[in-house]
Amino acid sequence: MLEDLNSTCAIGIDIGGTKIAAGIVTRGGRLLFSHRQSTSAERGGEPVLRDVEALTVELINKAEAGGMEVAGIGISLAELVDLQGNVTSEQTIKWCGWPIRERLSRYAPAVIEADVRAAALAEAVHGAGNDYRIFLYLTVGSGISCSLVQDKQPYTGAFGNALVCASSPLTSTCSNCGATNRVVLEEYASGPALVRRYQPFRSEKIARAEVVVDAALAGDEHAIEILRSAGAALGVTAGLLVNVLDPEALIVGGGLGLIDGLYWDSFLTATREHIWAESGRALPIKHAALAENGVIGAAISIWRDSEHPNREG
Repeated sequence: MLEDLNSTCAIGIDIGGTKIAAGIVTRGGRLLFSHRQSTSAERGGEPVLRDVEALTVELINKAEAGGMEVAGIGISLAELVDLQGNVTSEQTIKWCGWPIRERLSRYAPAVIEADVRAAALAEAVHGAGNDYRIFLYLTVGSGISCSLVQDKQPYTGAFGNALVCASSPLTSTCSNCGATNRVVLEEYASGPALVRRYQPFRSEKIARAEVVVDAALAGDEHAIEILRSAGAALGVTAGLLVNVLDPEALIVGGGLGLIDGLYWDSFLTATREHIWAESGRALPIKHAALAENGVIGAAISIWRDSEHPNREG
């Protein structure tokens, strides 16, 4: 059932605001089995953790039944995670300060990583970033985050917080009228932001950004402008990141980051317009190559942590 040349595997579980994706992954990055379910984070931290524990047991049993040896459990989480694997924010999942790794280590050795760094690691080792020594990974979906990757290692920063790029207001004051503008990119260009901005133009309740994308394709002018402006706003920040970090390439993942069309085209144009150095303006900007890079990255973090037990950013 789980045939592979490598008999060692790890469990990868990617926990986001809307879904939990999980799978059995070989050391070579092959996803042997995958599963998805709703996060339902509004229930609170304990019910979500119980779901993760139950899923962990199910996947370990499945792997062992297929003759695989489970090296550990990798958790990819849509929160800040420090260098010791502690969850230090609770924007989505209420696990801040909780002994998550200790709970899961009852089943197998466990590591906890921020979702964007896990995805960036997968792309660096097995995906679109494999050919680059230095690249920037940008994820655009329920949230917007980034990770610089150098020599196959995602940069953590001093405290594990080097992933925030769209959660703080970009405040400016008009010199003519004195009005202050406090735009938060994540509240303007992420998937939920597109839904909120488009909802006033629809009588029925919508829940997914794909509705906005489909409406734009059908010629809806409101949807078209929302996608165009959101993509352009994202490109402004992406251009700034390129200016500051000077990567060889920009790899974009996440639900919105993988969709071609108006949002992507507007993003590309704005990004290149806001890159200051001529030598960097034509850098490759690519979609991520791995559909489940969060799951794969979480799983292979097991082996990265064993090889780099005192990893620093």
